Amino acid sequence: MQNSTPYDAIGGENALLHLVDRFYFYMDTLPESQGIRALHQNGLTSAKDKLFKFLSGWLGGPNLFIEEFGHPMLRARHLPFIIGEAERDQWMLCMDKALADVAMDSQLKINIQNALQQLATHMINQLPQ
Repeated sequence: MQNSTPYDAIGGENALLHLVDRFYFYMDTLPESQGIRALHQNGLTSAKDKLFKFLSGWLGGPNLFIEEFGHPMLRARHLPFIIGEAERDQWMLCMDKALADVAMDSQLKINIQNALQQLATHMINQLPQ
């Protein structure tokens, strides 16, 4: 039987929870990611919850974020934060490392990375200096 969505293909809820935990572990511990870590509250519980719920629907699983918060409107929700290429690259560093920690098909991983790279680039709201 072939998996019908990326959410299913990565292993569903448990794999996604692991991915989000690893992402925030890297954000919280890598010196290279301290720029984006500083954009978050001291505690990461709320951020973890929102990222998990967003990625669930984005990957074709339950639309948890939309059910609780409405349309993601990601760019609008991120406008209060200064996001440039450096912040995008720090975010992607953490996500790439987290994706490496989750067992999945290599082509699926590449596809997810490419899609997240486009999404992260879309969040940029500061011109290069």
